[in-house]
Amino acid sequence: MLILYFTNRLYNRLVKYMQSTSLDSTFAALADPTRRAILARLAQGETSVTELAEPFAMSMPAISKHLKVLEKAGLIDRGREAQYRPARLNPAALKSAADWIEEYRQFWEHSFDRLDAYLKRLQADGPATVDGAQTPKASGKDRKEK
Repeated sequence: MLILYFTNRLYNRLVKYMQSTSLDSTFAALADPTRRAILARLAQGETSVTELAEPFAMSMPAISKHLKVLEKAGLIDRGREAQYRPARLNPAALKSAADWIEEYRQFWEHSFDRLDAYLKRLQADGPATVDGAQTPKASGKDRKEK
């Protein structure tokens, strides 16, 4: 019964976030360390593709592909000012992912708190009993050595 309840709660939480296509693309974009580094740089402010490419040992087309993934996920916006194509961070998509993670963090924190309370209650009850009689704790001397 507990497993069914647990599974049902997880499923219901997933249904709540059925914007999963945007979450899927957000997490897929965040899975790559290069894209995370690009986002970290854009957190400092708007910049050009050339400036974004400087710290990476990869071609401009490769950087452009990373930027397209980030743009498709809604994590960045790209503008056009003549030849200058600045990229800027779009924090709304990150907020959506952070909200989703926060929901699960609270769920697991609550679950671990309940488990902790249960374990403390078990420890406070003392040694286990069998048919109303306490079972002695086995010591090293009581065990037969093989």
